[in-house]
Amino acid sequence: MNLVTIFLLLLTVRLLSVFVVQTFYVPDEYWQSLEVAHKIAFGYGYLTWEWEQGIRNYIYPLAIAGIFKILALLNLDTAYVLVLTPRVFQAMLSTYSDYRFFIWSGKKKWALFCIVVSWFWFYMASRTLSNTLEISLTNIALSYYPWQGEGIVYFGPAALCCFLRPTSVILWLPLVLYHIKKSKLSLTQLIFKRFIIIGAVTCVICISIDSSMHGQLLVTPYEFLKYNIYHNVGSFYGSHAWHWYFTIGLPTVLGISFVPFLFGVIETIRHRKTYPTRKVLLITIFIVMLVLSAVEHKEFRFVGLVLPLCLYITSDTLTKWSYNASKVSLWFTALLLIIGNAVPALYLSTVHQRGPLEVMNKLQGIAYRYRDEYKNPARILFLMPCHSTPYYSHIHRNVTMRFLTCEPNLKQKVNYKDEADQFYDSPMHWLRSHVPSYPPTAKPTHVVLYEPLATQIKDFLVDYKRLYVVANAEYTQARTGKNILVYQRLRGGEQNLYNREEYKEEEQFKQLSDLKEHKNEDNLIDGEDEIGVDGNMFN
Repeated sequence: MNLVTIFLLLLTVRLLSVFVVQTFYVPDEYWQSLEVAHKIAFGYGYLTWEWEQGIRNYIYPLAIAGIFKILALLNLDTAYVLVLTPRVFQAMLSTYSDYRFFIWSGKKKWALFCIVVSWFWFYMASRTLSNTLEISLTNIALSYYPWQGEGIVYFGPAALCCFLRPTSVILWLPLVLYHIKKSKLSLTQLIFKRFIIIGAVTCVICISIDSSMHGQLLVTPYEFLKYNIYHNVGSFYGSHAWHWYFTIGLPTVLGISFVPFLFGVIETIRHRKTYPTRKVLLITIFIVMLVLSAVEHKEFRFVGLVLPLCLYITSDTLTKWSYNASKVSLWFTALLLIIGNAVPALYLSTVHQRGPLEVMNKLQGIAYRYRDEYKNPARILFLMPCHSTPYYSHIHRNVTMRFLTCEPNLKQKVNYKDEADQFYDSPMHWLRSHVPSYPPTAKPTHVVLYEPLATQIKDFLVDYKRLYVVANAEYTQARTGKNILVYQRLRGGEQNLYNREEYKEEEQFKQLSDLKEHKNEDNLIDGEDEIGVDGNMFN
């Protein structure tokens, strides 16, 4: 296949992922890109504390905001198009990065195979995450890196990558030092006439953009490191054991491809002089994972930074192996890798955690059509863990919405609890304290929550009727559920017969269960009065 065909193949796969991947992964996909861009482009939305404190770079949201502005000028700014277009934009960036990976690998077939079938990259490549952009820029920069000869083109995308995601410095620092070591240019010429010039231009552009958006001089990488290292705010969102990236993180991200990668690691260690490029990549991978392991908060997407390096080692290992492998072995291995990657890719892209996106489609329709008895628009309350769904970017309507916040303890308060924790400690107490109950029309018109919470706040929901049940996930975490429920406040004159019957049946079953346990404990004999399963005791 020629290079044009290769590029079109990669573009087809990435555009396909835009429409196949219809699940929620992490909040940052929306709250650190689409929501920021929506506020810039349309003047309303929500900025999380990271943007208030200036630890995020504006380049990516501004690019998406530019797309939003163009759509608005063309009168194409519907909610569906606003959600779709940034993903197509990111998919095209990922396509080019895949193409550069293919070039970097020496145009090997196994390299094309590995980048196409990788379940994690298929799952990530069209998402509007800064991590996705980081992986794409890393791919591009690595393809221009002077593995043989001289070259400095790579330093531009590498410097931009470090400014967008300061953790990328961990990857690029050893590679830049290796470049300095092996270069035939003098140290002065390489650093002062190349690195500093490119780095300074990148810094000036990025600092100018961020300072302009914040209205004051601001260096976002410094703010990022200050809050994440000095204040250690990452641990507020969860922590893992130090070895998590080695034992769970990287093996999961690579999936079944971890097997040939592991063989490649062993072969590289045993024959270091035979594989100089793989040796440098392996050292870099180890350094990145070791440094990231020192940080308490860990996520799969963070280790995605080394995915291009791992896939290079994997594809090179498979290429060397295939020289002496039989045709049957080749087809069996390829089929095994395809199936092993396709299963998690399809399940996580189409089934697991699809509820948050589907419920936003429902709410988008409500925001456009609903009017209460006084002709007022919808007012939506999210009683869920913070940032459980996208927000205004998926509604594209300036309606009143509120969610439970979860800012870290930036002011170092004693016994600090964020709003979400306060709510889940005592849901009904929080609702009585924060949601007006009189007049009834002062209540939110719609409430969105995970299914298990409904029974805990049934007294609050007595003035609501259940409108939608949206499937979410088979396996859930704390405070989430298999379904997401949407409730709509009763209009004047409506009776909530549905909910009353619902709670009546729950109380019947509860009392029946309690009574049966009581009978077993007292060892009741035959002949005593029993309650029928039709619950006549309540009639």
